[in-house]
Amino acid sequence: MARNMQPIVKRCKTLDISPAVMGYTAKTKSNTIRNPKGQMRRKKSEYAMQLNEKQKVKFIYGIQEKQFRSYYEKATKMPGITGENLLTTIERRLDNVVFRLGLVMTRREARQAVSHGHFTVNGRRVDIPSYLVSVGDVIEVREQSRSSVMFKRLTGEDAPFITVPQWLSREKNSLKGAVVKMPAREDIDFPVEETLIVELYSK
Repeated sequence: MARNMQPIVKRCKTLDISPAVMGYTAKTKSNTIRNPKGQMRRKKSEYAMQLNEKQKVKFIYGIQEKQFRSYYEKATKMPGITGENLLTTIERRLDNVVFRLGLVMTRREARQAVSHGHFTVNGRRVDIPSYLVSVGDVIEVREQSRSSVMFKRLTGEDAPFITVPQWLSREKNSLKGAVVKMPAREDIDFPVEETLIVELYSK
């Protein structure tokens, strides 16, 4: 499936989600909000609602259909609830973790930064955005990348304070974070009805 190149705000409106979920505000793409509010859902057909939920998750995390389906297939084989397994597995992606730790402004920026090799996991350079982190993993900005303007803003007195989810930890002014436990359903920071995605794939 071809990548949708609609502008961020317009695409968010189409999918009934807040641009804040992506790390953007409606006014500018430079400000980051980590506590987006839910959006009103328009009345749609059952299939349209199912498809919208799938497209929403794919868009937020920047995942293409083939990879998204592979996550779904993996989720069906895991113990527990398939929909929750799907979301929490995707939440463990390295690019998402870098974003959630506040080491970058948006998930798109995170994906690019990871691909360019700016981060290490447990001391080893990882440049695969889809890499899944595990409990105990330490994610850190590489020493060679710390002089970059992208990361310099994260240290010093004017460093922004980011509230990270409970399954992660990071101290202010630190360029590293850690996975303290596996993410749970309540750690997903945007409104989504994952049961509709399961229904869509179950047809």
